[in-house]
Amino acid sequence: MRQRKGATCMSRPLIGIPSFYDTTSPESMPPRFAMSRPYIAALAASGAVPLIIPLGLDDETLRALYERLDGLFMAGGGDLNPETYGCEPHPKTNGIDALRDETELRLLHWALDDHLPILGVCRGVQALNVAAGGTLIQDIADELPHAIRHQYFPEKQRDYVAHPVEVESRSHLARIIGHKAQVNSFHHQAVRAVAPNFRAVAFAPDGVIEAIEHCDREFVIGVQWHPEGLIAFDGAMRNLFETFVQHSRRKHSRSRSQLR
Repeated sequence: MRQRKGATCMSRPLIGIPSFYDTTSPESMPPRFAMSRPYIAALAASGAVPLIIPLGLDDETLRALYERLDGLFMAGGGDLNPETYGCEPHPKTNGIDALRDETELRLLHWALDDHLPILGVCRGVQALNVAAGGTLIQDIADELPHAIRHQYFPEKQRDYVAHPVEVESRSHLARIIGHKAQVNSFHHQAVRAVAPNFRAVAFAPDGVIEAIEHCDREFVIGVQWHPEGLIAFDGAMRNLFETFVQHSRRKHSRSRSQLR
């Protein structure tokens, strides 16, 4: 029994999740690097071993950590600094974390070069797009007056279904979640110019881009919604996490076979 359990553990891929800088600690406590529990729970339930990555590591240390990963998960959070995509900040751009921007973009550059499986959520799809050379809408309500409401934070819980999305029928994403989905919505920014070698594959009713994917990689996908908040009742969202972990497991298995 122990051997079987050990074999199962060894087959679980290691998924890196860059943390965020938590400044909500009491004044007597130093700030902490943290990550929201629902992401961790969704990845673990899908068969992965999640690893929270601290920010601000030197390049050699971060690279040594990265080399152990089988997949990279990019979580939600505050806005990226517009300087990272060559723009001036909009008055409503907020929550910028320079350490997080730097760490995430370094990891994404490496992961894209190495064909590592990547799943980005909310801020994560935006970071993925920026790392690959794309740009962002900094405030949907201000820049797209015709748009539907996209920001339901903090009034609604993560399981609140806000609007439908249409998924391109020939996309990798459609094979995973289907051609239509009902999603939550907790963002005020979105993809503007899609990065080279990527394509937009899901759209809100107002035309706002809701997902992108790499044109020829097995699994490099970013979604603007929060699938971790929907997995309790939406099998398509569970399948998104499980498919990501499956692709990461293949990378894990290839890496182990090379060591034999």
